[in-house]
Amino acid sequence: MALNGVIDLRSDTVTHPTPAMREAMAAAEVGDDVFGEDPTVNRLQEMAAARLGFEAALLVPSGTMGNLVALLAHCERGDEIIVGDQAHIYLYEGGGSAVIGGIHPRAIPNQPDGTLRLEDIEQAIRPHDAHYPETRLVCLENTHNRMVGAALTPEYTQAVVDLAHRRGLRVHIDGARLFNAAVALGVDVKALVAGADSVTFCLSKGLGAPVGSLLCGSRAFIQRAHRRRKVLGGGMRQAGVIAAAGIVALEQMVDRLREDHANARLLAEHIAHVPGLRVEVARVQTNMVYFDLAPEVPFDAAELCRRAAQERVRMLPLGPRRVRAVTHVWVTRDDVLTAAQVIAHAMRA
Repeated sequence: MALNGVIDLRSDTVTHPTPAMREAMAAAEVGDDVFGEDPTVNRLQEMAAARLGFEAALLVPSGTMGNLVALLAHCERGDEIIVGDQAHIYLYEGGGSAVIGGIHPRAIPNQPDGTLRLEDIEQAIRPHDAHYPETRLVCLENTHNRMVGAALTPEYTQAVVDLAHRRGLRVHIDGARLFNAAVALGVDVKALVAGADSVTFCLSKGLGAPVGSLLCGSRAFIQRAHRRRKVLGGGMRQAGVIAAAGIVALEQMVDRLREDHANARLLAEHIAHVPGLRVEVARVQTNMVYFDLAPEVPFDAAELCRRAAQERVRMLPLGPRRVRAVTHVWVTRDDVLTAAQVIAHAMRA
């Protein structure tokens, strides 16, 4: 079921809307969402809040905007956030917290399982001293993209929440692929965010919708976030055509994420036998496979991806020797087996 005859493993953001989504989008009842009058947007926001156990939710165009809106609603200019040094917020969102919010990021090391050590968080909290920015927020990421799509457990997240709240801080979770984590761990998604002060999740990644993310929190927090969304230009009008696909995503696309996880593991198992490639199969929990070219391979990751693309398999080079492949709704088991053969051939070419 490759898209346009290409097995596209660069990201789960490349998915096209399903037929059910297209039908729902075409038939969506709409209104002006800036006035709060789009019934489909309102329904999606209510669904999202209830699904995650929060009072309210806000539809935003992207996960990056959702995270930035959350930071702006939690922090004042000159405040500091504690964030992992491999976090999406820190590496891949254009420095928006600093550029737009005047918020200082303090990066501490991510562990291989995506966590931040509790003692590192504790030590990063600034003392009350005029020389320092005020520590305001701890940010987690679940699943953790750069750490091989690792899923953070409810127990770990609760420990961070307890620490942060004890020290007077709040917790935001970048849950772009939060439902992948819930499926991988076999837990209710509410358990992954219990006690957190806010969370974002994307509709346009593993859930397969064409656009949109949700930011969830208390009613008072979402009221503040609504104003920040407006400042960033995220107030949309007849956005029900977007929200309709998101409703389908929440209703139909969550349980099937386990297929993506199984396909990612299958891909990892097959390419683990390819000479010159290094992949830790046991670390493949969700829909991401990271693998490295051994030092003796006489070309780099970009060249491997170029060779594979010539055979209609697309992957993403992430550094000189590292490649990422991501499974999604438009990648079947047969596609994965084909991709593994193409990768093996590209390594021999």
